[in-house]
Amino acid sequence: MTHEFKQIVQAALFNQASNVKNVLATVVALDGSSYRHPGVRMLLSSNGNMVGAVSGGCVEKEVWRRAQSVFENGKPKIMTYDGRYRLGCEGVLYILLEPFEVSKEFENAFFNQIEKRTTFTINSYYKKQDECLIDFSSTIVFENNERFTFFEKDKNQKTEDETIQMFSQSLPPCFKLLIIGGEHDAVRLCKMAALLGWEVDVVTSIKDPKKLLDFPGAKTVTANTPEAFILDGLDKECAVVLMTHNYAQDLRYLLKLKDCKLPYIGILGSAKRRAQLQSDLFDYTSEFNDGFLDTIYSPAGLNLGAITPEEIALSIISEILSVIRNRKPISLKTISGKIHSQN
Repeated sequence: MTHEFKQIVQAALFNQASNVKNVLATVVALDGSSYRHPGVRMLLSSNGNMVGAVSGGCVEKEVWRRAQSVFENGKPKIMTYDGRYRLGCEGVLYILLEPFEVSKEFENAFFNQIEKRTTFTINSYYKKQDECLIDFSSTIVFENNERFTFFEKDKNQKTEDETIQMFSQSLPPCFKLLIIGGEHDAVRLCKMAALLGWEVDVVTSIKDPKKLLDFPGAKTVTANTPEAFILDGLDKECAVVLMTHNYAQDLRYLLKLKDCKLPYIGILGSAKRRAQLQSDLFDYTSEFNDGFLDTIYSPAGLNLGAITPEEIALSIISEILSVIRNRKPISLKTISGKIHSQN
């Protein structure tokens, strides 16, 4: 996940400022099933701190123990963790442990890509062999083909060893949630979305402007009108929730959003209000992007029996997640076989 890797880079920079060494652990392959899948990462620091996780807690202590040699000699290696003979996971994890250094050039390029909301790729090399030393660093590749290694190695590293495999992962922009509304229920939704690592932007009314301190976890809080609102930064990795508690405001914002290709637009209110909104939309315009009406979810949220603002926020977050992951909400107890099987 992009936001997890962003947290790792930030933590590594903080450690480097104090001359604390970093080792990056990346799950590069999996045989069987596990709590998390290839592509998850955690940062281990020589002062004993850890950021992120590669499992639900059963693997991390072993990863820390096995990473000590990497701290000592600076040589990356592969470790395996066989959960078939332990409690918890039921598969074999292959984890790459490598020194992790963030140069000033890497730092600038990375955060520039984050702000530009572009996809980048991380390539990691490995063998399916426990305690196998790998003389290759992972490489991060940005949209302009600018690339950086995770520690001091040749950027154009190549190998003729056919037993070495490469795990490649493309990471999209951080998922963004735009909340339009400034009441207490918007504050609850903002907090919950921030816990998931989503970037949260909040737009409040000009007549009742709010501050960033009013919305813990938000990246920005601005006061605006539908007509003056700028659509920059809204893409397929974004969701919008209209919660102004004002029908006319919601309708005006909805008309402004009609040309955006968003996966989810949630609107608070009743089913009757939804029908009225759709009717009024056609009164103002009949020109919509393909599938625009299908992206509107009103009343917003899954039917969880939510009552309190916190529960309503949970139902909305759950619905957004089911939409962007293309999953029909069902109880996991009804599933036979792998929970995370792909569609």
